[in-house]
Amino acid sequence: MAEYLIVTGLSGAGRSTAAATLEDLGWFVIDGLPPALLGRVAEIAVHGDSELERFCFVAGRGGAESVSELVPAVEALRATGARVRLLFLDASDEVLVRRFEGTRRRHPVEGQGVLDAIRAERELFSELRQGADVTLDTSDLNTNELRARLVELFSGSEAAGAMETTVVSFGYKHGLPLDVDLVLDCRFLPNPYWIEELRPKSGLDEEVRRYVLDQPEAVEFLQRIGGLLTFLLPNYAKEGKSYLSIAIGCTGGRHRSVAVAEALAETIAGEGYHPTVHHRDIDR
Repeated sequence: MAEYLIVTGLSGAGRSTAAATLEDLGWFVIDGLPPALLGRVAEIAVHGDSELERFCFVAGRGGAESVSELVPAVEALRATGARVRLLFLDASDEVLVRRFEGTRRRHPVEGQGVLDAIRAERELFSELRQGADVTLDTSDLNTNELRARLVELFSGSEAAGAMETTVVSFGYKHGLPLDVDLVLDCRFLPNPYWIEELRPKSGLDEEVRRYVLDQPEAVEFLQRIGGLLTFLLPNYAKEGKSYLSIAIGCTGGRHRSVAVAEALAETIAGEGYHPTVHHRDIDR
């Protein structure tokens, strides 16, 4: 069965990078297709002689009219029963302003200035953002990091129709991740940072992993969270959720959260899912 990925989002948030990356991953990418033709192209894909199975439509470049047409087009495609996922690329106003000033490109939405245009476009896209299966904030990602995140999400390792899960470790001092569903705080655990020989290592090193996970508090925490996830995962999947992202935070995002994230990923794998793990702040 064919599956469809709709990529949209704010101008400057990475749609072009997403299109190139997904094409490299084997998706048949169509950029700039008018939303009114989306259903027709999907019908040809299903009933034609093509052996292609994964189609990506990069949409939303055409201003207000294009965005207003995209919402019902996506809903109509989902109504066919096909697997349809909507990826929304976002970034902070400050970052988008810097990107436009750096490239000297004209913003596609009219405004008194770049910031005014960005805010107008954000309002324009509000309904699409709310309906997205996954929202990816690219504010802190360079091109290579964005590409890596897209590979994690859309490389095709999950069985069709399965809920894709991601576990993200992060440091609170670097800010909360904005594109996750559940956030867990493990700052109550003893911190390896204060152990001189462990400080330069990370939660991927066995010495740090054992220091963190062998603490009685960590054992009970993982047992309780494991029980919660055992309950939540099948219920999220039953409700048709395509993606579930879980963030684990500690102070710096290098020791405790990394070790706990890896342990939680093992628990999720034990439930029959195939989670990807992303350590956002491990090298900071």
